[in-house]
Amino acid sequence: MSAPTPPSPPAPTRVRFCPAPSGWLHVGSVRAALYNWLHARGRGGAFVFRIEDTDATRATEDSMRSMMEALAWIGLDWDEGPQLDEDGSLTALGEYGPYRQSERSALYAAVARRLEAAGHTYRDDRTSEELEAWREAQRSGGDGGPPVVKASTFERSPEELERSAADGRPASLRLRTPEDGEVVVTDLVRGEVRFDWATISDPVIERSDGSATYPLANSVDDLAQGIDLVCRGEDLLSVTPRQVLLHGLLLADGLLDDALAEVGLPARAPSFGPVTRFAHLPMVVGPDRKKLSKRHGSVSVQEFRRQGYLPETLRNYLALLGWAPKDGRERLNDDELMAEFDLAAVGRSAAAFDVDKLTAFNGERIRELPVGILTERLVPHLDGTEGEVELLSSPPTEGELRVLRGLVPLVQERMQRLDEIVDYAPPFLQEEVALDPDSVAKVFTKAGSYEAIEAAERVLVDVDWTTEAIEAALRALPDELGIGFGKVAQPIRVAVTGSSVSPPLFESLELLGRERSLQRLAAAAPQARAARGEDGA
Repeated sequence: MSAPTPPSPPAPTRVRFCPAPSGWLHVGSVRAALYNWLHARGRGGAFVFRIEDTDATRATEDSMRSMMEALAWIGLDWDEGPQLDEDGSLTALGEYGPYRQSERSALYAAVARRLEAAGHTYRDDRTSEELEAWREAQRSGGDGGPPVVKASTFERSPEELERSAADGRPASLRLRTPEDGEVVVTDLVRGEVRFDWATISDPVIERSDGSATYPLANSVDDLAQGIDLVCRGEDLLSVTPRQVLLHGLLLADGLLDDALAEVGLPARAPSFGPVTRFAHLPMVVGPDRKKLSKRHGSVSVQEFRRQGYLPETLRNYLALLGWAPKDGRERLNDDELMAEFDLAAVGRSAAAFDVDKLTAFNGERIRELPVGILTERLVPHLDGTEGEVELLSSPPTEGELRVLRGLVPLVQERMQRLDEIVDYAPPFLQEEVALDPDSVAKVFTKAGSYEAIEAAERVLVDVDWTTEAIEAALRALPDELGIGFGKVAQPIRVAVTGSSVSPPLFESLELLGRERSLQRLAAAAPQARAARGEDGA
């Protein structure tokens, strides 16, 4: 007797992230992308990146490219989806493309025709104004609940539609949903969720201009591209019953398969069945527990990048917005996140985004970076790539990099964001320094200011140019001048760096070099005398 055939192993999971390219990439959306990515990476599955740009009034090419660059920067690489080649052109990675819905419109139209022919839809010629008027009438004359659009009370007769068409009134296409009964959705975050069909409106699946809406395009692509788990924000929980219904209709009698063949797109793999698992994530809110928006500060990945947050910090922090490892750790690397992340362990409560905590996380990681790596990461904030400051050549010269590498150990302990380097770098990367007026008024007007500057210029002329020798020479000046060391150091600091706040003085002088330091001391002395009301005579 032969041994029984072992069951086939389950197909690797396939998840997707599918933003609409109509603005910046919100951290709430990136949290959803991250959770999908971690789920796929931790299980040997595929992470599909899809662009949902069927709404031509909102989608833009610039937004799409910006989103792609932001995802790549934060480190969420995708297995399938659009990709930017080195020359800036857009191509598709994967065998179930294209991955821009604007390039799949023929498929949605073919599916819509088949759904209509099978009697699963009906036409609606109401304008948006007429629809709103109907809703208002329902609210005022009904039981106070939301108006529900159903074919039984909303469908036009063929004669009415013919008259509307003759009058030039285009009609949209609505999906018929059941009048009664319920649909049950298995949600990894929320458990078993039940929906009463009597409370669910028939959705528009094709606009009057022939373009597909979210419920249709999203359902078609999830099936055609083999998505087996939909993980997204809780704001989309309400559309799930309609998509479950559509999944069944699209697979019945080979409807979707025939449409794919008609338009010449890749056939659906035999293992690609209906989506049976969902995970609807809680909202990301501000510290005040209100919807996260710009009033709370930065909310887009692009802004956090410009401000100098490390991508690994952002990945780690976003992963903790709703989930935590069993041992409660807060610092995890990517391998640990992939191994331990579990959608079933995501909480149902809204997660508060705390910029202060994120910044503290970021500072910890910055302080742990090797000098060479931190130097490389600071370059985009100094060469004009991130922001408008251009203190470095592009690419930077070896001399510029040498100065920057020397500056990093002086400021690394103070930094919480990479863009803070702009506060420290100018005196070291520019030949001349502009004196901060507030620092001049605060420091140069005090007794002993210009005397300290002139004395420093004198004692530093012949000293060995090391931190130790510079410190020894300057620490001898208080006895000579009869003032405290603070009153000696501050004027010198302002003279050579332009500000009363700078990296450590002795190390700064060594990094600046003898020639620049002495030139700046000489140039500042007359300004210090003038601030004291003396003409220098």
